[in-house]
Amino acid sequence: MTAHSTNSMLSISPGASVIDTNCSGCNGKNSHGTPVHRFSATVPGGEAAAVTWSVSGGDPAAGAGNISATGQYTPPNYLSRDRVDVVVTAALKSNPGVRADSVLTLTPGFLQPLTPENAALGPGGSVTIAGYLAEAGGSNEIHFALSNTPIGDSGGEGSLGPVNCQRTHRAFTSCSVVYTAPPAVASTGVTYVVGSAPGSAARTETAILLNAPGVASNPATHQNALAFPTLLGSSGGNNNDFDEKGNTIVDCCSGTLGALVKDDTGREYLLSNNHVLARSDQASVGDTIVQPGLIDNNCTPNGDGPGTVPVGALTAWLPLHSPQTNADAAIAQVASHTIDPSGSILELGSRLADGTLASAPPGTSSSQGKGESATLQLRVAKSGRTTGLTCGRVTALDLDVAVDYYRDCAETKPYLTKTFRGQFAVSGDRFSDAGDSGALVVDSVNAEPVGLFFAGGIDADGVSHAIANSAADVLNELSGQIPGGSELSFVGTQDHEVSCLSYGDSSSSAAQSKTLSGSEIAKQQQAMALARGLVNQSAGILGIAPGKSTDQPGAPAVVVYIDPASSPNVPSSIGGVRTIVVPADLRAATLGSAPMIAAAGTTPQLSPSALATAIASKRRVSRALMQQNPAFFGIGVGQSLDDPRQAALVVYVDRNRMPSELPATLAGMRTRYIVMDRLHVTRSYAQAFPAAHHCVPHETGNQAADRLWIPQGIDLP
Repeated sequence: MTAHSTNSMLSISPGASVIDTNCSGCNGKNSHGTPVHRFSATVPGGEAAAVTWSVSGGDPAAGAGNISATGQYTPPNYLSRDRVDVVVTAALKSNPGVRADSVLTLTPGFLQPLTPENAALGPGGSVTIAGYLAEAGGSNEIHFALSNTPIGDSGGEGSLGPVNCQRTHRAFTSCSVVYTAPPAVASTGVTYVVGSAPGSAARTETAILLNAPGVASNPATHQNALAFPTLLGSSGGNNNDFDEKGNTIVDCCSGTLGALVKDDTGREYLLSNNHVLARSDQASVGDTIVQPGLIDNNCTPNGDGPGTVPVGALTAWLPLHSPQTNADAAIAQVASHTIDPSGSILELGSRLADGTLASAPPGTSSSQGKGESATLQLRVAKSGRTTGLTCGRVTALDLDVAVDYYRDCAETKPYLTKTFRGQFAVSGDRFSDAGDSGALVVDSVNAEPVGLFFAGGIDADGVSHAIANSAADVLNELSGQIPGGSELSFVGTQDHEVSCLSYGDSSSSAAQSKTLSGSEIAKQQQAMALARGLVNQSAGILGIAPGKSTDQPGAPAVVVYIDPASSPNVPSSIGGVRTIVVPADLRAATLGSAPMIAAAGTTPQLSPSALATAIASKRRVSRALMQQNPAFFGIGVGQSLDDPRQAALVVYVDRNRMPSELPATLAGMRTRYIVMDRLHVTRSYAQAFPAAHHCVPHETGNQAADRLWIPQGIDLP
């Protein structure tokens, strides 16, 4: 069906389209980054029309959704049927009798990623994977498939058992399947279990890290209520971290209890983020901190029902609103006998006989409990509520980054945007997700604390990017909040290795898989003609070839093969096209058998002087660049992926405000662009739904007249 009107005076766009309840297939986002389906109305000639928008039809239980005065449509958060139609209507403000309609078909989407989002298994190991569709009643069920990629439906290793689904008119549709690893695993690699919703573009997946050593890790253990003394790296948060409608809780949020710290007197405190323990400055000293967090207890606060245990009392935090603070951190004095006094963190220890990982404190022996500084390419690990134990590499230092904060869990009430200076970034597939906020980031070689994870997101190519405060800044700034000026230090043990679980980093492969447009290929060919003049074997430039940039995914490049012994200077761009520098031998370059990108594991280490020079250059331009271009919400220093011999400005770009041009160099340095939604704080968020099947009712204050029911474990960014 196409858009139509009662006469020829008005038309509406888009015409007929299909989206799902979490807006897969939607064509835009609102000012908060939430997906919406944008409609526009025009009069003959193509000029925008001043109209009044309305919606009708839709689901008999959930309604038709909402449309704003500017034509931004948001679907209802669930359906009670497999497919419903919504009529979107535009009426001329000057003549309401002139109307145009468009029919929008809605299907149920996923409520959350599959649970668990990631897991590690050895040969023959198994894990149950579950998902929820936003549908109560109907006949839909989740289709599960093995794949070599996060979006495919074929390939992969192992096997899937039968699908078990539960459907009632009072609860979301839930489906589960048992994945079993193959009996032999030759080498470590990732297989995906992909879930899809029938008739919908909605897809979500679990990444299974298959490993020959037989390490087994399921992040679900981090979300459980734990026995005393409680281990860290687990779900937790402020007992008041929920939103209310009247006297009824409608949603809640939580994060990770990250680490144990102590002051000079030996008094111990839980360490996590301000936005986890102190509710982004909205809390009060003495607030109860609970384990697990409300997100993992049906949004039922301690005192309103069972399921959580008080483990601390909020003591101090670094005010986000203060220009004097540069970390997102808070501490809560530990309640007696509730937290493991050694500071043990889930899965930070060695492999046990059954393949699982023991808990262990962080390493503190080489730093006397003060932690160590991040360095480029440092392999780090974190143990968090949502993704459990994961590893990645430090990819940016001295990072200036703007992060948005809200007064409520649902992020409908903006609080402030704070720019943090001198942070560091970690990249890696599956490194972190919502709910991991507050997790301690440690050096995987010695378990020494490196930082406190507080914000992150996933770029346009599916790679996770995590932002952390440095361990030293967290301790120093929080020490200033302790009465008497007592200094804080991490509680830990002798340095020890962490059994690192790395799901890889698809930055290069994703960039190389992009297709160049005809105009980009033409530009590349012109640059190739210019680049032929660079070839000089005696100077160490062995040959050239066409390629694709990894620093700017989707951009063309000229590959320049060099003699690694000569290490010649290569310009950052030729004829406006980026260059990729790849070490090779003369024979490979001449015969055309040399690689198009540098081999994995060949990243050279930048010299201290080169890094210091790059940081100084970045500091001269960072503030101005972020002010002049609102699309740039983070700028740090890393290494170029096109020429790893050189430092690069790592620039985080808002995918919803893409500039028309992204320069190959800034401040005389190569640039690496990471295109993604603006960074968000990463606690988990649970949404309300009137379903009694797997939930319990609860109210705050006096008994509520209208009860809402909360499903377990809804994780949204």
